[in-house]
Amino acid sequence: MTEIRERLLRALLCESASSSDFDLNPDIALPENRTLRPAGVLVAVEMIGDVPHVILTKRASHLKHHPGQIAFPGGKQDEGDHDVTAAALREALEEIGLPTENVEVLGLLPSHETVTSFMVTPVIGLVRSPFEPRAEVGEVEEIFRVPLDQVVNSRFYSTQSRRWRGRQRLYFTVPYGPYYIWGATARILRGLAERMEQ
Repeated sequence: MTEIRERLLRALLCESASSSDFDLNPDIALPENRTLRPAGVLVAVEMIGDVPHVILTKRASHLKHHPGQIAFPGGKQDEGDHDVTAAALREALEEIGLPTENVEVLGLLPSHETVTSFMVTPVIGLVRSPFEPRAEVGEVEEIFRVPLDQVVNSRFYSTQSRRWRGRQRLYFTVPYGPYYIWGATARILRGLAERMEQ
């Protein structure tokens, strides 16, 4: 675990700007007075044997925001949360049963603006010891793990598009087995990939 901790800490020291769901679509004009709600997501890295993995979820199909999409554990910052890190850790406990004390927080990546008006801060954390994931009924359909090297290698990413509000919108995607990782999750992971490749 020492090696992956050092790799992640080096990546966190790299300089980079905030990202956005609109990065690949500079022609989309965003309102200057828009209100963005703070949120935190946990990029939880867990060792399985000698191989580091990232924990991801498939969101329930009935949810209002991002139904059925692949996501990190996390969510909006509530009044009781001290900061976005606390929000990410609380949500990880609620959504996948990851105890807060079992996470070594290494640092934060730059924030990411979503099309649903959230300003998401990715929190990088190492899972200290194995745990039994438990999906929150009604919110998380599935919990799965992806080898870290699969998502921190920019050559595995492609750019695709779909119609959004009457126009084509480009976005990143990174495949893993049957899972279609795209949108904010793929953009955040690609940002981490860019840092780890420096």
